[in-house]
Formats: sequence, C-alpha cells, structure tokens
Amino acid sequence: MKTSARPVDPAWLAALHAASFPDARPWSAREFSALLAGPGCLLAHEDQGFALARVAADDAEILTIAVHPDARRQGIGRRLVGELERAAHAAGALTLFLEVAGNNTAAVNLYESSGFACTGRRARYYRQRDGQRQDALILAKPLR
Repeated sequence: MKTSARPVDPAWLAALHAASFPDARPWSAREFSALLAGPGCLLAHEDQGFALARVAADDAEILTIAVHPDARRQGIGRRLVGELERAAHAAGALTLFLEVAGNNTAAVNLYESSGFACTGRRARYYRQRDGQRQDALILAKPLR
C-alpha cells in the first residue's frame, strides 16, 4: 500500500526515520528491509513521511510513523494513520494498537484526535540517545 509514486527504498525509510527521531536510535535500512519482507506488513508513504504497521490475526500494530521535521503540521501524519487504518481493516484487523513516548505531545494529540484511547503504560520503555528513559503509552482504536 502506498500514497505516492515514490519507490519504497529501505535506505530512504531509514534516513527519514533518523531525521524524524533525532533523540532515538535510528532504524537501519536492513531493519526496514526485514519488516517490509515480513508477513502482514503495511506501508503508507508520501514524499515527506511514511507509516509502517503489521497485521497479525485480528490485531494490527503501528510500528512507526515518521514525518520529516520540515513537513510537520501539514496533515501528513493524519493521512498516513488513516491509510493504515483502512488497510488494516481490509486485512481483517479489528483493533489498531500503537506505542508512543509519553512526552511526544504532538503524536499523542494526533492519535487521541484520531480516536485512539490510552489502554496502558510501559514505564521507562524508550531509551533516548542521551540515556534518558521515557514511558510508552499504549493506545488502541477499534476498527469498523
């Protein structure tokens, strides 16, 4: 699944992911290649962003959403989430889950305004490059 004509290049995904998450360990092109080759992988992308999810049985999980910092607040993230919701539902998923750093206010606001609700918390789940740890919020949304 895609939302533009840009070819899916794992190196491009890795570079965009690194630019989008400067405080986190970037995912490598090899990691993206493995995810894309795996079962149930869903990818939505535009020129300045992408979203990756995986469907297993009747659940789907958003693995990552990356939007270039220069292209934020233009609706790209919201469109990508919507694309993943539709694709996950079409693949048989009944619920869409994700984890997000609790201090990522912009992302939390996007997900909550898109109908996701907090169902749990993983204390000190994310490690940042500076060694700090951040809680992960577990969010879920039923797919209709």
